[in-house]
Amino acid sequence: MAVDTLKISGPSAARQSRRDLGFAAGIVFIMAVLFVPIPPWVIDMGLVVSIALSILILMVSLWIEKPLDFSSFPTVLLVATMLRLSLNIATTRVILSNGDQGHNAAGHVIGGFSQFVMGGDFVIGLVVFAILITVNFLVITKGATRIAEVGARFTLDAIPGKQMAIDADLSAGLIDERQAQSRRRELEEESSFFGSMDGASKFVRGDAIAGLIITAVNIFGGIIIGVTRHGMEFGEAADVFVKLSVGDGLVTQIPALIVSLAAGLLVSKGGTRGAAQQAIISQLGNYPRALMVASILVGVLAVVPGLPFVPFIIVSAALGAVAYSVPRQRAEEEARVVAEKVQAEEKAAETERLSVKESLRIVEVELVLGKQMAAHLNFQRPELANRVQKMRRRFAARYGFVVPEIKLSDDLNIDSKSYDIKVHGTTVASQQLRLGDLLVVLGESPAPDIPHDITREPAFGLRAAWISETFASAARRAGFEPVDTLSILLTHLSEVIRNNLAHLLSYKDMRSLLDRLDPEYKRLIEEIVPAHMSYSGLQAVLKLLLAERVSIRNLTLILEAIAEIAPHVRRSERIVEHVRVRMAQQICGDLMHKGQLGVLRLGNRWDLAFHQALKRDSKGDVVEFDIDPRLVEQFAAEATKIIREKTDQGENFVLVASPDARPYVRMMIERIFVNLPVLSHLEIARGVDVKAIGSIA
Repeated sequence: MAVDTLKISGPSAARQSRRDLGFAAGIVFIMAVLFVPIPPWVIDMGLVVSIALSILILMVSLWIEKPLDFSSFPTVLLVATMLRLSLNIATTRVILSNGDQGHNAAGHVIGGFSQFVMGGDFVIGLVVFAILITVNFLVITKGATRIAEVGARFTLDAIPGKQMAIDADLSAGLIDERQAQSRRRELEEESSFFGSMDGASKFVRGDAIAGLIITAVNIFGGIIIGVTRHGMEFGEAADVFVKLSVGDGLVTQIPALIVSLAAGLLVSKGGTRGAAQQAIISQLGNYPRALMVASILVGVLAVVPGLPFVPFIIVSAALGAVAYSVPRQRAEEEARVVAEKVQAEEKAAETERLSVKESLRIVEVELVLGKQMAAHLNFQRPELANRVQKMRRRFAARYGFVVPEIKLSDDLNIDSKSYDIKVHGTTVASQQLRLGDLLVVLGESPAPDIPHDITREPAFGLRAAWISETFASAARRAGFEPVDTLSILLTHLSEVIRNNLAHLLSYKDMRSLLDRLDPEYKRLIEEIVPAHMSYSGLQAVLKLLLAERVSIRNLTLILEAIAEIAPHVRRSERIVEHVRVRMAQQICGDLMHKGQLGVLRLGNRWDLAFHQALKRDSKGDVVEFDIDPRLVEQFAAEATKIIREKTDQGENFVLVASPDARPYVRMMIERIFVNLPVLSHLEIARGVDVKAIGSIA
């Protein structure tokens, strides 16, 4: 294993060693140029390398994501500056020594720049050189230096806070030790980088000043040497040496300007992530209205007398095209992101559905359709989903909490024309329907004189009849309202949910309701829990209320009532009875019909029987309900007869019992009439218009 490692790492180490030697040789060459004369063709190669290096630095500065990605910039800047200064000294030596030989005495690069940029006129060259010096020294370099100073100061000041944030994240478990070390190392590199940039910006300023001084020395020194040593006329010496000096200055100042621009881009990037085109072009293009206003203003300038029409109108059209295309591109990008997100969610959902854990999940409410039932409702799926959502909103407004999502699924194992309603994975209702037919609810009314089949309505068990859809008009003329299959199913589903409200209020739902309360009621909860009862006990109270279809939408009143009784009573049933008394106004208001509360009372015989069945302790609290089973059967028979008779007469009413016996009367009645409310005398609020419709006697 050790031999293999050596074989692999050997060539890499050799290449690294050669690179180190090459870099050291390059630095030695730069230092040697300061003292050793070099021929013009070597100067040409050096100047080309200097220009290429400055362009490379600029391109890297444009495309890096963040400043720290170019952390070697101060070192690179120092090397590039020393290369230009050494070449400046070499060209100065050649210009002063061989300037009398003509415009190519210092090499063809300097001669070419003197002819190309100056156009053969050294006055133009002087003006261009002065402008380049001004732009580099007073504009770019000065601003970059200031940004570097401020950036270094704020970066160093922020180090203690960032270190504390890393330690806090590590202590909280948000990051591990490896991530903490990486962030600390990045923080050290950031502080070192901005500190180095503060000093490196001085290289740029010094380079500009040195270039200006060297050019002036070349001009004046060259003219003096040309006149005194080479016997040249003053005008001829001025023409030759000014062109050579300014050409040399241009060749060195253009790379210096490029590097200064790169330094400015690097330090001004700050906290902006992404390449320069993302930081500048993307942000400028994010405001279509600004682009459109700019396009209009430039278009107005195009028609102003005296201004050229073509360039202004071209720029105006370009800005307008960008302003028009940006919103469309943004919309397409957002649509693509949304589509990718939806696709990822669907893929995750599919993966989760196929996982073993998915088989352990229990759906809270599920509607399972048979094969033909699913096919019959296939085109009505959107309407079904819409009506189910409306049903859930009605339940939320009526009972004070949001019932769970209702899952719709198909099952080939059940009868093809039937459906099952499941709560927590258990089938609580099942029904078979006649697809394509309509249902007419009859009650005790005689059936219409049309072909029909007598049945029972699934939601409430009322007498009904199936009729063909062709006889719908005849049924309406007879005073009946035919009901379609979808309405039958949804009514049954609604009634099943209403009967299972207590099972659907989860602990999570209860905590969500409590979290939405005002701060004052949150403090009230802190007084109740855990001093007098637990959150589970509070959930039990709410479940007992929902089991009798008492709305918990007025949660603040419920909490106030619990706070009154909880210090004195522990049993949830006793607490619920006290809460019901405090909620009498709401309970009666929800049960009233046409402004009246129909009341069916217990007869004296049954009041006495239930009173005698209550067994109390020494404090007078009810501890047991002991009644003869034969009396229970007799009460059930009499109550069934009277209640069914009143129901068939179309009466809306509640059953009223004594406060102590009410829970036990409710226990017996719900086995026969699950929807019949049972109130105590104390739960009939003052001011309620009571309509007595009879008694069970």
